[in-house]
Amino acid sequence: MAVDISSFGPRLETERLILRVPVEADIEHLIPVMADEQTAEFIGGVQTSPHVWRGLAGIIGHWAIRGYGFFSVEDKTTGEWLGRVGPWYPYGWPQEEIGWTVKREAWGKGIASEAAERCLAFVFEDLAWDSVIHLIDENNRGSQGVARKIGSRNLGKPVEVAGFGVMADQWGQTKADWLARQR
Repeated sequence: MAVDISSFGPRLETERLILRVPVEADIEHLIPVMADEQTAEFIGGVQTSPHVWRGLAGIIGHWAIRGYGFFSVEDKTTGEWLGRVGPWYPYGWPQEEIGWTVKREAWGKGIASEAAERCLAFVFEDLAWDSVIHLIDENNRGSQGVARKIGSRNLGKPVEVAGFGVMADQWGQTKADWLARQR
């Protein structure tokens, strides 16, 4: 019996997007994303369907444990599932993060930055975070561009990504930085 988890968190909106709590049915969209070599390159690599399901279960569990997590991102007009973006703080992480994974067909359309910008407002206003990071591989130019677009900068503190055995640069900003950009 499936449990309705939509009450686990808020539904956020932007001009073009709906950000909602993920559900098990999102697996049909997430499997092809995690099977795409280019999309999965900097987030652990290509995964089998059972591994993708376990990852989705972890994301949904993160909502239950922390009270926040990755949102499923949908096009407001068409309902098309575009990716996952949101606050994230798994065990072993250096601090709270906003991360993003958008399916390749949606790259270059501002989806990740629009959703991440909305998530910044959520974590600073609703979750009362003082700062946020984004763990980004030094070769991931696309995610570096998203980070810059939302006002984050490379903090010069490479760290090992817990559970992945890879190093990533820490990008981020403070709530004060974010508030200054809102003025």
